[in-house]
Amino acid sequence: MSMPAEALKTPTSGRLTPVTPKDRIVQLDMLRGWAILGILAVNAMAFAWPMEAEMATGDPFGHTGGDAWGQWAVDVFFQDKFRTLFTMLFGVSVFLVGGERQDRDRGRLLRRRLFWLAVFGLIHGVAIWYGDILLHYASCGLVMLLVRSWSPGRLLWAGGSISAVWMLFATAAPLLLGALGPELSAKVAAGSPEVTMEQINAAVAAYQVGGMAPWIENLKAWATLAVMSLFLIPVSVPLMMVGLGLFKSGFLTGRAPVALYILFVGIAAAILAVDGWASAPGRMPASLPINGLDDAAGGLAPLITIGYISMLLLLSRVGLRVFTDRLVPVGRMAFTNYLTQSLVMASVFYLPWGPEWMGTLGPAGLWPIVIAIWALQLIWSPLWLSAFQLGPLEWVWRCLTYGRLVTIRK
Repeated sequence: MSMPAEALKTPTSGRLTPVTPKDRIVQLDMLRGWAILGILAVNAMAFAWPMEAEMATGDPFGHTGGDAWGQWAVDVFFQDKFRTLFTMLFGVSVFLVGGERQDRDRGRLLRRRLFWLAVFGLIHGVAIWYGDILLHYASCGLVMLLVRSWSPGRLLWAGGSISAVWMLFATAAPLLLGALGPELSAKVAAGSPEVTMEQINAAVAAYQVGGMAPWIENLKAWATLAVMSLFLIPVSVPLMMVGLGLFKSGFLTGRAPVALYILFVGIAAAILAVDGWASAPGRMPASLPINGLDDAAGGLAPLITIGYISMLLLLSRVGLRVFTDRLVPVGRMAFTNYLTQSLVMASVFYLPWGPEWMGTLGPAGLWPIVIAIWALQLIWSPLWLSAFQLGPLEWVWRCLTYGRLVTIRK
């Protein structure tokens, strides 16, 4: 399998120019669209409740009924799967922008792009939402630019091996904890800090004081998460390496054998079936054949991500592009759509000009909001791109990266 020709185009005029819409790789835009929509479903609770709720172990809310099933859907089908996909695709973008390591001009362009991404991330995290991932990606990009010229095999072996170690830990730890038995498991759990509903409600109240309170609380949460994200670089960079390896091998552009895509879809479906059954609301841990089976299945998220990729690429190949093509405009405007999601959700839940619904909606109540934003972005993205070459924030980012105004209108 060879690298797509689009990734090898180099300007001959001596002046670097942005990629044009006709030169974009449609499969990558489709996957970005899928990723950016799915990420919202995961992030919704982090907008609707303070960071204390996100840091809690277990379910301090005691979700039942629709809320329990709403959270189940997020945990089984979305949690970690879409962030993993977006991380993989970011690794690809490092190569598409920076080219080979010996290309100094494109290397400088890549570093400027990462610098401005970090600036956007700082603004996003400090002023809008503490859960920003852009600054983290900019940091990881500084590592990825060093390995972007590696061969597909080397990227897959290195990144895949490290990711496999993390998956092994994520699956073995809950199984080991379950094997200790209920009493020992409870003692281990008791040794970790527990977030109570009283603490969560106090954090909600802190957002509702008025004035600058929402921004102050958001800033405190962002500072904590920004430090914690440094420890996630060894997790994110290997996933970026895997993504770039899959791209260079042709897997992400649909050039792998159909049987391989079918295999990964089957693996993902099996894991999802086990996780969905084991973690279904109302199922008691004692009824599971293996204690910790639900959490162990959740630790295999990267395999499910590759299964999602395979499913979308297969749909495109068998003539069902009527579905997958809807994702392409969303993916072409992924940067704008990601930041727009944050602005809308923050305005709904805690920024003072909105209804300030912080701490009022459970998972079931969040799903209609998530679906409404999905619908809006699926509609507005192609409408915008019918008149413009790229999204508004993509245009700003590109102008800053190239140091000059670039064309936005078609």
